[in-house]
Amino acid sequence: MLKLSLVPSQSKMSAQFPPPHASISVEELAQRLHSGATEALQLIDVRELAEIAIAFIPGFDILPLSQFNQWAEQITTRFDPHQETLVLCHHGVRSAQMCQWLIAQGFTNVKNITGGIDAYANECDRAIALY
Repeated sequence: MLKLSLVPSQSKMSAQFPPPHASISVEELAQRLHSGATEALQLIDVRELAEIAIAFIPGFDILPLSQFNQWAEQITTRFDPHQETLVLCHHGVRSAQMCQWLIAQGFTNVKNITGGIDAYANECDRAIALY
């Protein structure tokens, strides 16, 4: 598994100490998804493709961390750095790393989904498989 701490820009990230990222609960995410209020959201899932095959939430763009070198350079052209961006992983650790990296890239409205898809499956949608 590739960790963001191994990417070339890590030394810049450490030196800049980006501000802490905000978070969103899985319950709030579920409310927003079910209300249809997602057109203003950028949804990013950083889990690996094998994890996505087991469990996923429709509407998320998949950016596996192991493929970081393939998508990192286009992040500010693929996504609007000022639009609300919610980041998901399995438990919330990798997505927290991604949030910090996005902030270092100039993103201004980034939120980590607390507890990840595991919490979402347990608390909001039991139809999603646990792993």
